[in-house]
Amino acid sequence: MGSNSSRIDDLATNEYLKKLSGTESVSENDPFWNQLLSFSFPAPTSSNELKLLEEATISVCRSLVENNPRTGNLGALIKVFLSRTKELKLSAECQNHIFIWQTHNALLIICCLLKVFISEVSEEELQLHFTYEEKSPGSYSSDSEDLLEELLCCLMQLITDIPLLDITYDILVEAISTVIVFLSCQLFHKEVLRQSISHKYLMQGRCLPYTSKVVKTLLYNFIRQEKPPPPGAHVFQQPSDGGGLLYGLASGVATGLWTVFTLGGVGSKATATPELSSPLANQSLLLLLVLANLTDAADAPNPYRQAIMSFKNTQDSTPFPSSTPHAFQINFNSLYTALCEQQTSDQATLLLYTLLHQNSNIRTYMLARTDMENLVLPILEILYHVEERNSHHVYMALIILLILTEDDGFNRSIHEVILKNITWYSERVLTEISLGSLLILVVIRTIQYNMTRTRDKYLHTNCLAALANMSAQFRSLHQYAAQRIISLFSLLSKKHNKVLEQATQSLRVSLSSSDVPLPDYAQDLNVIEEVIRMMLEIINSCLTNSLHHNPNLVYALLYKRDLFEQFRTHPSFQDIMQNIDLKFPELKFKYVEEEQPEEFFIPYVWSLVYNSAVGLYWSPQDIQLFTMDSD
Repeated sequence: MGSNSSRIDDLATNEYLKKLSGTESVSENDPFWNQLLSFSFPAPTSSNELKLLEEATISVCRSLVENNPRTGNLGALIKVFLSRTKELKLSAECQNHIFIWQTHNALLIICCLLKVFISEVSEEELQLHFTYEEKSPGSYSSDSEDLLEELLCCLMQLITDIPLLDITYDILVEAISTVIVFLSCQLFHKEVLRQSISHKYLMQGRCLPYTSKVVKTLLYNFIRQEKPPPPGAHVFQQPSDGGGLLYGLASGVATGLWTVFTLGGVGSKATATPELSSPLANQSLLLLLVLANLTDAADAPNPYRQAIMSFKNTQDSTPFPSSTPHAFQINFNSLYTALCEQQTSDQATLLLYTLLHQNSNIRTYMLARTDMENLVLPILEILYHVEERNSHHVYMALIILLILTEDDGFNRSIHEVILKNITWYSERVLTEISLGSLLILVVIRTIQYNMTRTRDKYLHTNCLAALANMSAQFRSLHQYAAQRIISLFSLLSKKHNKVLEQATQSLRVSLSSSDVPLPDYAQDLNVIEEVIRMMLEIINSCLTNSLHHNPNLVYALLYKRDLFEQFRTHPSFQDIMQNIDLKFPELKFKYVEEEQPEEFFIPYVWSLVYNSAVGLYWSPQDIQLFTMDSD
């Protein structure tokens, strides 16, 4: 460290690092800390560089894990950082670059060390490491001060109170990254953690009053999408002779972006992430999702989830109920715009789902918008490029559509929005089509992709449920959309006949030879018949409620009317076929999005953190959480 030149290969033997991690105690008032924190290190730009950096420093970090019970140097470093944060806001106002630079470096080192401590020791041991002081070996402080809780509270205060300026951009990103690292103990457990020390401190005690401010700040960071300062405005100017230590391992500067990969079992596709325009917005969003998905305490619900569920529009002047202690107000128009623009990332789609699912104020506001195409089109594009997306991203996009289609007003309005020249839809040139017809085309395409590739029954069900919710409000369907509805029914009919024929042949073989095991086709038939019935319900609902508004669908049905003949006598479809034939009164049904267990969301959120966090690297072989069967 320090101002001396240092390459990655030299970090393991760096004299400042060796003193920090060695057997000699360093007082928090020692001038050594000013020397230690006066470094600048070029940030890694790829996951490979981050891996090399961690490999170069792991011996130093492990040495501190071993020696800290005797030296208490970790606690001394944290106290140095805490003492500096008391003057951080004033330093930002006075443009004190050097002071902010050194404070950032202190936090960066703490973040790097914590990541190793959390991966190497249990939570109980970690808490003890925060109490060790320079006394006899293994002794610890007996006073009431809890350094770990104080550090967490300080980070929350830093995130919410320090103004966002060019000189504070990186320390704000670092503070958010450090809180993520604090909560990363989940990565090293196969099961969902129900309680942990970090959870307790963040959800109770001194950190609790910061709940609404933290959630609001993280949301505004996401909304603003502030880019990092240009190199000339950066406070961490690299000296001519190089820099020191670990700069970039957990740093959030723009040059510290790295290509990510998907762990096996987390997603279906490994994709390279494009360079992020705003590391601060990215880290803020990841931390917000992690906080929102913390499990409830035994005696209290998750306050961050409560805050997300209850915040209101700045234009809403109604008082907050007394039962919502963590509520706040935020500009819904700005949030809506940011959500529309950022749907290319998993985490932004998951945030949209979280808000629609849990915050009725947001849901009502979005459904009342007259420009819903700005939100729906990015979601449809995710589904259209299903082969390029991981399975969880597709799943979240589909559930968002299902939530939206639960509203009849939405189902009516999307057929009134006319779109021109949808460039990303390549199967056919669509010079003019309604948003509703485009939605039908994309969902049907997703069903057909699923039938030939993934064969996920749940995906089928949710796609058809969205179409069923819309069916009573179908209006002026595009000719191509009407054709695709009937084409899908034709495909299902052929598949049904094929499986039925295979079952019949298998039965004949088994009767002629008792030694041949009989394959079980009953389950396949049940699944196909369930899907066919849903398709018939969709067609029946449309004909019952909007027959005169859909001449293209009527024509397509008449052109392929022979497809329905075989189902009129089938015991599973007789009732619904009678409804279609006789145009009985409306058959009412509504498919509602099902509540998903936290066993799905917590691994998913941490997979996003693992893959998308700026400047954070965990060794794949150490991760336990993603060995769960999360697909």
